[in-house]
Amino acid sequence: MLTAPDLRPDFASPAPQGAAPAGAPFLPTSRAEMHALGWEQCDVIIVTGDAYVDHPSFGMAIVGRVLEAQGLRVGIIAQPDWHSAEPFRALGAPRLFFGITAGNMDSMVNRYTAEKRVRSDDAYTPGGQGGQRPDRSVIVYAQRAREAYRSVPIVIGGIEASLRRIAHFDYWSEKVRRSILLDAKADLLVYGNGERQICEIARRLRAGEPIEALRDIRGTAFAHAMPPGEWIEIDSTHLDAPGRLNPALDPYAMADNGRDRAKPAPHGAEVVRFMRHVHNADRERSVIRLPAYEQVAGDPVLYAHASRILHLESNPGNARALVQCHGRQQLWLNPPPIPLSSDEMDWIYGLPYQRRPHPLYGEANIPAYKMIRFSVSIQRGCFGGCSFCSITEHEGRIIQSRSEQSVLSEIEKIRDSVPGFTGVISDLGGPTANMYRLACKSREIESACRRPSCVYPAICPNLNTDHAPLIQLYQKARALPGIKKILIASGVRYDLALESPEYVRELATHHVGGYLKIAPEHLREGPLSKMMKPGVGTYYRFKELFDRYSKQAGKQQYLIPYFIAAHPGTTDEDMLELALWLKRNGFRADQVQAFLPSPMASATAMYHSGRNPLKRVTRASEEVTIPKGLRVRRLHKAFLRYHDPENWPLLREALRRMGRADLIGSGRHQLLPAYQPPGTGEQGEGRRAPKRASSAAAAPMPMRPFRTQHTGLPRTPSARGKSSRDHY
Repeated sequence: MLTAPDLRPDFASPAPQGAAPAGAPFLPTSRAEMHALGWEQCDVIIVTGDAYVDHPSFGMAIVGRVLEAQGLRVGIIAQPDWHSAEPFRALGAPRLFFGITAGNMDSMVNRYTAEKRVRSDDAYTPGGQGGQRPDRSVIVYAQRAREAYRSVPIVIGGIEASLRRIAHFDYWSEKVRRSILLDAKADLLVYGNGERQICEIARRLRAGEPIEALRDIRGTAFAHAMPPGEWIEIDSTHLDAPGRLNPALDPYAMADNGRDRAKPAPHGAEVVRFMRHVHNADRERSVIRLPAYEQVAGDPVLYAHASRILHLESNPGNARALVQCHGRQQLWLNPPPIPLSSDEMDWIYGLPYQRRPHPLYGEANIPAYKMIRFSVSIQRGCFGGCSFCSITEHEGRIIQSRSEQSVLSEIEKIRDSVPGFTGVISDLGGPTANMYRLACKSREIESACRRPSCVYPAICPNLNTDHAPLIQLYQKARALPGIKKILIASGVRYDLALESPEYVRELATHHVGGYLKIAPEHLREGPLSKMMKPGVGTYYRFKELFDRYSKQAGKQQYLIPYFIAAHPGTTDEDMLELALWLKRNGFRADQVQAFLPSPMASATAMYHSGRNPLKRVTRASEEVTIPKGLRVRRLHKAFLRYHDPENWPLLREALRRMGRADLIGSGRHQLLPAYQPPGTGEQGEGRRAPKRASSAAAAPMPMRPFRTQHTGLPRTPSARGKSSRDHY
């Protein structure tokens, strides 16, 4: 079993010379704040695309407090003006390094919708104001920091760097881009949750090692002219052969068609051994060579192959290092970091966070903070493996849980210290609501496993699905003095919940505020198999349990299902079937989600390549239906909003083309009417002008993703004379 040194500092040992005083009220954001703390220089400066909120749901706060606890002076530059280098000199040059992050979200996802339209707001900015960070923030911030202080090492991390650590498809430019490490010209890239890596980097730099020597830290990537040390190199195409790699040569060509000729190794370079099969004893010294950036950029099948290999090499227990050539540089990706222990998680979440925004923002509303200020993270990681989601690629699939006492203590801190608390905890969760303390029954099996999901196509028999610790945590949390209610807002993995009816009973009886969000995502096997999601029968079984326990508790409560439009593997017929199901069950979607190809997700590899990387990728492997182009994506969204007259012209045209004109009419079994209400039909999906907030409407309106018969949808009338909109 893999182990790692305890992340927590040894407080019995003497503090390093010049160590920072423990627990600054807020990490400084200006020279004046530094001087008030008695600092002349920061050891580390974190540059972030988010407003500085000193709360453990914000990455910059966690990393800053963890480094502070190691005895370092840490400063924050939040949302700097990137048009010059001057704002990056605000705190002076850091003694050790700049830490660069785009924030809690990828800057492109934060800025643009799935239709590539500019969003009008930003939840991580005071006042929700958009446009306060640049596109591809990590690259821009790193370049400005380098311009400000050329000799200071630059370490990039966070979700944007993590998901762009190798050559990746970029949806917004519709091309494969290089690793962000190279575009940012950074010294090191930290991927995944970075506490363990960033502490090791700081420790070794403080000890006098140069940044170029830090080549053996798990969860990091770096660029090098040649692979370091003596390694056994494995060609990835030997592990998962995609077929012929290069186009056939033209026998009539006068030149050599660009065939690569062997070049002598540079003087003094170490020769790497190439092997097809590697003994287990040599596994730790083996590295897998992925197809080069230039190859995956020009060959979608090779891109899908590289994506598959990356996902197969993601278990910290057996993952090998990866290397990918980018021109003359070798991008080296060390294996993933060792997951944190419960003691380490407790220590991280027990650090002295102020749990509110920095005072420099005054009374400005930061929407993301407002949403999470009364919530508690109880776990990290997700073993669901949904192909469209990047949580596993960032946090890993091994669940890292806090202790019960740590969670209860944080609830008490919220109760006692957070302004505006009314007794309701808005969430106890994480990436998924109900994976707390779930793990493989065998550490040895877990370390050897290479499955991308523990629950698809069925729940693994080696998975411990006992929800008793989570049920007990819920019960103790709601029994705390001053706590009126504990809500669960994180998504419930309902196929797992079926393994524990007692959990469903506890959830329905005590932790739902009328509506529970779950995510079937679709109904048909085609898209579900590409999403790695359970079938609709699982949804019905969970609904039966949820309804039964809600009734026993004397409550009227309803499930609100979420669906994705235009996901790879989805046909027009699939979306039509989903629209008919929504109408039969009385659902009307106010807002719908279209598939957004985020960097490094398996579904993004499908979108780009038309191949399925969930299986072995070859030239002749399964081709996946890809709903590409604005017209088809808008159509799929329109099916989810079948009731909106603005979408009816597009839907009528599609139904006639599909040979389903029988669904046009005023009957109960039909999807939409034949007539068009005056003044409608010109503002279909993707064509509507964004709503602009008026100065009078300062308070945000509550968002209701779905209307049902219980949230505003009129029941279908039986009498004549009712408005046709009652039907649709």
